[in-house]
Amino acid sequence: MNALQLADEWEVEHFAVGVRSRAGDVEEVRGSVGRRFEWASVTKLVTALAVLVAYEEGTVDLAEPAGPPGSTVRHLLAHASGLGPDDPVHPVAPPGARRIYSNAGFEVLGAHLQARSAMSFDEYARAGVLEPVGMVGARMGSSAATGASGTLADLLALGAELLAPATIDPSTLAAATTVCYPGLVGVLPGFGRQDPCDWGLGFELRDHKAPHWTGWTNSPETFGHFGQSGSFLWVDPVAGLACAGLADRPFDSWAAHAWPRLADAVLAEHAGHARRRADGDPPRPAHAPVRPVPG
Repeated sequence: MNALQLADEWEVEHFAVGVRSRAGDVEEVRGSVGRRFEWASVTKLVTALAVLVAYEEGTVDLAEPAGPPGSTVRHLLAHASGLGPDDPVHPVAPPGARRIYSNAGFEVLGAHLQARSAMSFDEYARAGVLEPVGMVGARMGSSAATGASGTLADLLALGAELLAPATIDPSTLAAATTVCYPGLVGVLPGFGRQDPCDWGLGFELRDHKAPHWTGWTNSPETFGHFGQSGSFLWVDPVAGLACAGLADRPFDSWAAHAWPRLADAVLAEHAGHARRRADGDPPRPAHAPVRPVPG
């Protein structure tokens, strides 16, 4: 059984799922692959990458003030600015004291990048990320926290970029996917209190969180994001795989159960393929056939 067939069991009207490998020898997709879906908080991956592009260009510095007093660009990226989930003005904790997942913080971040670059955030993200990465169908919308939408191909293109970055130096991505402000306690939306609640610079880190939306067999180095729209993208650098999912049903208990199961199946299947290749079996085709699902 192809692992992606597990998505056929999802209680949704439309879905699209896919997996790509770092080596480029695996690309599998299933579902409504040409359909545009809302990405919700997966948007934050694009925003984070845009800020890192700006950092390398010298447009922003991660240590420069941004957000509430004492907060920096780095604090905002790491959900450690002290801002609450939805209020961009009144902090609820000092910077660096708690991991508070904050859409408001990312809105402040988008406005800060816009001011520093003298371009609209949408224009900067398009020129710095969407176009270079080949996310031809993606749109940023009006929110740096939750506004993006696009097809499965767009999200898998982002996954491929995060497996082998070309828009930023690999060392920058490595630093951004390392724990920022270690030891902070926080709440992972939908999965409760995590101690620690590890986060990088915009990238949520798998580490040893439990429960979690990735699989039990994902490496601790896995990073990515999920969105309340029913979207996710994880990148496992140890396995060399990126896996993306989109659906037209909001995140709820169905996703908390289905996504880890899918992740473990994907990892097991491709570990099996890798073993067979190592044993000298013929390699699989570079691009597995697209398997659309009616509807």
